[in-house]
Amino acid sequence: MGNRLSKITTRTGDGGSTGLGDGSRISKTSARIHAIGDVDELNSWIGLLDASLPSDHDLQDLLKQIQNDLFDLGGELAVPGFNGFNAQALSDLEQQQEALNEQLPPLKDFILPGGNQAAAHCHLARAVCRRAERALVELGIQDDTNPLLLAYLNRLSDTLFIAARVLARENGDQEVLWQNRYAPAEAAESES
Repeated sequence: MGNRLSKITTRTGDGGSTGLGDGSRISKTSARIHAIGDVDELNSWIGLLDASLPSDHDLQDLLKQIQNDLFDLGGELAVPGFNGFNAQALSDLEQQQEALNEQLPPLKDFILPGGNQAAAHCHLARAVCRRAERALVELGIQDDTNPLLLAYLNRLSDTLFIAARVLARENGDQEVLWQNRYAPAEAAESES
């Protein structure tokens, strides 16, 4: 285990730079810090989602594992050149995704984020995951990154979408379907 923080307020970032795990300092506006921040925000949204579920909910073990994986992923981003993210995390996530998707009917319509509070929290986490994914792509343009990290975030956004569908359908609730209120008349007639 690396260094432990015994003092949180150091004042070393007051000038707009921050320290990385390798001891180097970079601007708080760098692509690396944006990616780390988006992963941290994603982890926080997943924590909120977890806290909004009943204490015995089936998704809680998965959410805790995702939070641990995201902490590992962010840790790798905080140490340039270090590749320590476990490929098993991606494999495990894919298996969980498949198991969740098996309980759902095929998706025939676009759905809106929402349905109930837990599903809405899950959709917010999904949207932040997509932002973190874009930030990691941006970082990869400027610096070498482990492709496994991008694959994990890509799979995670899909998993969160599927989990939001599961949550929206719990307790007799339903997903909220998108309706084009301004569809051309000929399109509406051909659908009937």
